[in-house]
Amino acid sequence: MDFDYAKDSKEQRPYEYYLKTYQEIDPKEISERTGFFYDEEKKVFTVVFMGSTYEISFPDYKISHKEDEKGVYPLEEAMNAKIFMVRYLSEKAKAPSSGKFLTYREVPWGEVYFRQFQGRCLMRLAFSYGNKLEAFKKVMTAMGAKPLEQGDCAFELEFMEGFFIRLILWEGDDEFPPSSQILFSDNFAVTFAAEDLAVAGDICINMMKAVERKLS
Repeated sequence: MDFDYAKDSKEQRPYEYYLKTYQEIDPKEISERTGFFYDEEKKVFTVVFMGSTYEISFPDYKISHKEDEKGVYPLEEAMNAKIFMVRYLSEKAKAPSSGKFLTYREVPWGEVYFRQFQGRCLMRLAFSYGNKLEAFKKVMTAMGAKPLEQGDCAFELEFMEGFFIRLILWEGDDEFPPSSQILFSDNFAVTFAAEDLAVAGDICINMMKAVERKLS
């Protein structure tokens, strides 16, 4: 599957850094901190990422998926997703959500980085699907997302176990271009930095486009 993420050589250095950190941690500690089940016999973590189940080996960080109807597995193929996950395993911890959702501006440092997030995620989502609501519905349904009564069309997607993203679209017309909003469950702000949330949005949109190609 061809994911349209940037193949930037700068990604290799952080990947190697977090991979080394991951390999030096006790897998039981990782399991307790993240909530991911660790099979000591097989030496793998079981992870659900955007509705697909993966096994991640320890310590070599080999990722394999369990086949499902989507047939799109970014955690196995996209470097930004691999870095996101190995970083989570290396230094982050699962946090509960209160049920509240936040805009990007509401998370710490979100106001500072909002312009980048706007171009990287909000405008990209709006101009990819704001005038293709039926395609948006098909893609989100295929990804196992839950429809919401917001905007002209909206869905809630479980990005990772316990972490939810809401994608909301307003259709464009002759006077106004399409627009979008992306909301994050409030535990994102506890666990991740603002830049991580932009990466999460980027990973979501990349997967949406890959699923759309598969469906067409």
